[in-house]
Amino acid sequence: MRTDLSLYLVTDPGAAASAGRTVLDTVALAVASGVTAVQVRYKHADARSLLALAVAIGHSVPRGVSVIVNDRVDVFLAARRECPTLAGVHVGQGDLPPEHVRALVGSDAVIGVTASTHDHLQSAAASPARVDYVGIGVVRATATKPDATAPLGVDGILRLAASCPLPAVAIGGITTADVPALRRGGLAGIAVASAIGGATDPGDSARRFTLAWSGA
Repeated sequence: MRTDLSLYLVTDPGAAASAGRTVLDTVALAVASGVTAVQVRYKHADARSLLALAVAIGHSVPRGVSVIVNDRVDVFLAARRECPTLAGVHVGQGDLPPEHVRALVGSDAVIGVTASTHDHLQSAAASPARVDYVGIGVVRATATKPDATAPLGVDGILRLAASCPLPAVAIGGITTADVPALRRGGLAGIAVASAIGGATDPGDSARRFTLAWSGA
């Protein structure tokens, strides 16, 4: 399955709850307005809760929207037994190395890797396993990812992406005003969490990002 990363929603259960919605409601509204991929991220959930959420999202989105589980390779494997259309897993620098992830998930699954430095990117590109994309960030400091490295800014993201042959997605405090420069700079997509998940109208927010991307 082709993975369209152009507008990549990272789930934020806290933001959804603060806005009076479930994560499933948020995903449905965002996907209907242009989101092309969904990362199931629920940092403080137990394995069963993350599993249930991944399966529910996998069954709820239309074909062509990739659903990717954050960090937990074990949860992805369990979820894929119930929802075979789940696309893959996204891992950070402190998680299993890509070659071990690939051995577990198989050749058909998507693997994304978080990167914030030149060394991270070179390691991902040189991995003996196939890495399908890198997530580079953060653009700006964001409450969604308080443990992130220092903000890189749009220019910093573009410099790093240019040094790596893998498709790259920018993440972290991205606004619609950043989108044209990121797309023109060769990014494969933008990842957004609270700007959509915590919006009063997630559909309208997703639509604005979609228009900014398509019009760049």
